[in-house]
Amino acid sequence: MDKEEFKRRTKAFAIQIGKFCKTVPHDQIVRYYIDQIVRSSASVGANYRAACRAKSKPDFINKMRIVEEEADETMYFLELIYEFHPDKKEQIVILHKEANELLSMTISSINTSLKTLKSKIANLKYE
Repeated sequence: MDKEEFKRRTKAFAIQIGKFCKTVPHDQIVRYYIDQIVRSSASVGANYRAACRAKSKPDFINKMRIVEEEADETMYFLELIYEFHPDKKEQIVILHKEANELLSMTISSINTSLKTLKSKIANLKYE
C-alpha cells in the first residue's frame, strides 16, 4: 500500500470512529472512553502524516511508533466500549479489525525501516 492510500485509510478510520461514537449512548463512564477513542483514532492519521514529513529515517521510525501506540489505544477503547454496549458488537468488530490492520501495516513499516537503517549503518562501518 502506498502512502497516499494509507493516509486515506487512516482519515477514513477516524471518521468511521467519530460516526460510531455519535451512535453510542453516553453516560459518565462511556463519555470518557468516547473522548479518548476520538482522540486516539484521529491521532493515527495525524501522526502518520507527520511521519510522511519526517526529516530522517530515525525521525520517521519515532513518529510511526506513535501511530502504533495510538492504533493500539484505539483498539483498547473499542474493547472497553464493547463491555458497556455489547449491542454495538457488529460495528465494534468492524472498527477493531480496521484498527488491527492499520496497526499491522504500521509495525511492518517500522520493521522495514529499522532493517534499512541497520543496513545503512552496517555499510558505513565497512567503508
